[in-house]
Amino acid sequence: MSAFKAFKACVPIEWSDKLYITLVRGIPGTRELHRRTLEALRLRKCNRTVVRKNTPTVRGMLQQVKRLVAIETKEMHEARKRREANHRALRPPLVISHHPAPKTESFQLS
Repeated sequence: MSAFKAFKACVPIEWSDKLYITLVRGIPGTRELHRRTLEALRLRKCNRTVVRKNTPTVRGMLQQVKRLVAIETKEMHEARKRREANHRALRPPLVISHHPAPKTESFQLS
């Protein structure tokens, strides 16, 4: 079992009032039933996220297409967005000087 599947397996989605559903795999090559389920969830393109209420109907639809989507709670979604924003944040430029350091006069006590 991969780490991502283990992570998805331990997510307590029953306790969250809203689910953030992201399509992570492509639609071409999938079954007609899966395509219609994704259409009902309004997932049309990869890496798009929709927010749905956590109802037994939606959870049943997600069970059908669980290999095509990633399911997150609100806290998980916000944490992932913060992590991605920090990764893309501008950093100060690294300035490297190739000139030798200036020599300082050393004082000798006599």
